Amino acid sequence: MVGAHTIGILGGTFNPPHRGHLALARHAREELGLERVLLMPAHSAPHKGEDEDPGPERRLEMCRLAVGGEAGVEACGLEIERGGPSYTVDTLRTINASEPEAELTFILGADMARTLPAWREPRALVELTSLAVAEREDTSRAEVLGALAPLSARVRFLAMPTLDVSSSMVRERVRHGEPIAGLVAPEVAEYIAEHRLYRTASENTKANTQAQAQAPALARAKAWK
Repeated sequence: MVGAHTIGILGGTFNPPHRGHLALARHAREELGLERVLLMPAHSAPHKGEDEDPGPERRLEMCRLAVGGEAGVEACGLEIERGGPSYTVDTLRTINASEPEAELTFILGADMARTLPAWREPRALVELTSLAVAEREDTSRAEVLGALAPLSARVRFLAMPTLDVSSSMVRERVRHGEPIAGLVAPEVAEYIAEHRLYRTASENTKANTQAQAQAPALARAKAWK
């Protein structure tokens, strides 16, 4: 499944993946000298509900589109293939069993790192991997280190600027018919448009009604050809 000796794992729902995700993966790979970084979309996050989830397979496909052509960064469907709630410790154990000599680095934001002691089997998790933490304006290094101190976690902070972009921002712009160019990869924007993702229910209903209304006319046009 994985063949690198230094592997970074960037998890999340990626609903959808945006330029901040890719920037973080790229920066972690370069700063830490990782051979590969895996974007690992969750099948379903155990503590996070998504009202606008297009489904794990579509989120995985968008991750593949987002990383296309990016050296050393790839999408991984391990958690989606496993199904059910996605727990990081289970993912790390699977990768470790496949590549026991690989050095694993779990990449996450400071806001999430601060909550890690409440995750499933946090001590086992930090024994399997070191942590690469991207700083957030609302979470200090001291808060992260204080929260993780009881776990004796191996922590490195990434020196990168915070990007003003989020998946919820992208979804909201799509709902309002606003452009998302520059927030996501062009291929991801095309996929969202093609599959009409993140639109309001009324917009989808209107589109379906228009398609149904046009169907008889299209059928008649074909009959005349």
